[in-house]
Amino acid sequence: MKVLAVGAHPDDIELGCGGALLAHKRRGDEITLLVMTDGSAGPQDSRSRLREQEDAAAMLGARLLWGGYRDNTVPHGPEAIAVVEQAIATSAAEMVYTHAPGDTHQDHRATAAAVLSASRRATRVLLYESPTSNGFTPSFFVDIEGLVEAKQDLVRAHMSQVLKNGLVDLEALEAQARYHGFRARIRHAEAFECQRFLWEFSAVESLPSAEKEKSRYRDQKELSL
Repeated sequence: MKVLAVGAHPDDIELGCGGALLAHKRRGDEITLLVMTDGSAGPQDSRSRLREQEDAAAMLGARLLWGGYRDNTVPHGPEAIAVVEQAIATSAAEMVYTHAPGDTHQDHRATAAAVLSASRRATRVLLYESPTSNGFTPSFFVDIEGLVEAKQDLVRAHMSQVLKNGLVDLEALEAQARYHGFRARIRHAEAFECQRFLWEFSAVESLPSAEKEKSRYRDQKELSL
């Protein structure tokens, strides 16, 4: 599967859907990241936030694309939509992740709006939670058991935010995963609002179940003889 994850700033993607992307990586999916801004208005460390995002992308084995905007300038309308449309075309995305639109940060809202417009023909679009999300109501959960520590490592790549931004709390990430896991009736999960999700049953996927059913029928028939 080809996956595109879109975030407004460096670290948004890793915070919102890093665990799901690690699950995609584990099964061999092709991952592309589109980061709309350079993060220049946020806290800075000795390395640039561009370099931090490059390191996180390398940890995922992902291709990294940039939207080219400065912080707080992601526009509403055709310009930003065109940037996302190009990323969808470049990545041939079959699965799209981005911000949930209910958010107190204007860049997050603008990015969500652009992605929802650009992905209007996509069959799978999931919306992730940010520390600034407002009224987030998930209905779709991804099992990230065994991936929480690796997600924390992705976020650690953004050291400027971990050290200097109270919104990025590594312990809170684990608590969040446990909370959403409880809601999903598993141990750890990431949660998403579901814009659209097409579930396709391929012949290969259905074969084991069909064979199992045939085997069960044969066993029952032999027992009745």
